Amino acid sequence: MFPCVILVPLIFCNSSAALVSGGLLNVFTSVSNMSVDWAGFGYATLIASGGVIGYVKAGSVPSLAAGLLFGGLAGFGAYQVSNDPNNIWVSLGTSGALAALMGKRFYASRKLMPAGLMAGASLLMFGKLSLTLLQKPAESP
Repeated sequence: MFPCVILVPLIFCNSSAALVSGGLLNVFTSVSNMSVDWAGFGYATLIASGGVIGYVKAGSVPSLAAGLLFGGLAGFGAYQVSNDPNNIWVSLGTSGALAALMGKRFYASRKLMPAGLMAGASLLMFGKLSLTLLQKPAESP
């Protein structure tokens, strides 16, 4: 189905200038020019996979729900940062909240897995995003 959606406009269009000016190829060039937040997507994958592993090993449904929720929010935040490097607020909030929650759990249990790992990764992500925020000048309205 997807190749048909792409090929039909290419085959039936009389000029390639119409495609480049405002059509299909313009969409692809705008997507390919964005810088991808690989660290953010890796962080989101780590969180979601941690929730799934917690469910598989211990049968913990809250771990699965929290992992998928925070992983989805972190993935959405990484997508937003990929589209607009100034839009870091969802990623910053997600990593900050997870750093606080998992940091508290790590402090109480002193167990490196999973609380220490997630707290450390969240703290690193929060620091990376905070440095990004400090390096960019504030926009005037």
